[in-house]
Amino acid sequence: MQASPVSNHAADPAALQVRSLGFAQPWQWLAQGVRDVMRAPLIALFYGLCFWAMALLLGWVFRASPEYVMSMASGCLLLGPFLAMGLYELSRRLEQGRQPQLGASLLCWSQHLQSMGMLVMVLMVLEMLWGRAAMVVFAISFDTGMPTTASMLQTVMRPENWEFLLIYTAVGGLFAALVFGFTVVAMPIILDRDADALTACITSMRVVGLNIGVMLLWAAIITVLVALSLMLYGAGLLIVGPVLGCASWHAYRASVELPAAQTEVA
Repeated sequence: MQASPVSNHAADPAALQVRSLGFAQPWQWLAQGVRDVMRAPLIALFYGLCFWAMALLLGWVFRASPEYVMSMASGCLLLGPFLAMGLYELSRRLEQGRQPQLGASLLCWSQHLQSMGMLVMVLMVLEMLWGRAAMVVFAISFDTGMPTTASMLQTVMRPENWEFLLIYTAVGGLFAALVFGFTVVAMPIILDRDADALTACITSMRVVGLNIGVMLLWAAIITVLVALSLMLYGAGLLIVGPVLGCASWHAYRASVELPAAQTEVA
């Protein structure tokens, strides 16, 4: 099995220059993601099945034992970045004119384990803070005590609870924006440039800061596609998951500029 090439030098934050993006580019990334999936359909199907299995498992746990949903979500948060990196490796190999391999995509993270571990830790901390903030919002919004998990959806959708729903959505949106900003191109940077997690996250935030409008559009596209894919028991993730994974690689390529001297040779 041929190992994926790794840069001889870790990425220097100053060497990773971010580009200004146009509003047409997110749609181009989607088209490129579709193209990559069509060029490696069996590998893409494998990852799609993994995403679908996670969605089915979360749905089953929510119905059977809702108190364990957060624990299962944490497990998915740990597994998700490694699956996504496999799709980045798929697109990278296609970009380099190399044959994509399932084994190589599954193991590409092993050469960046320290950086990946730090990034996952950041995601876990954000998830814990998110969960704690949500509990605080519940506690201050309901004088009669916290609603049970089983009745939560009925509780939050009542018209008289619109203030709670507004605050809860705002808090969730804030943490979702932080996660998106830290990670939108962080993992492709780790894979492609062997960067440390801090450099990758800082560069990702710089991309978002320079292109707020375009990144908001990209986040909205991701949200809508994932929401639509969850219909029919999440079966849409079979396609949407791999397409978004591959498209995210192209989002990285479009938004981060590497000096010619540091560009990898396939």
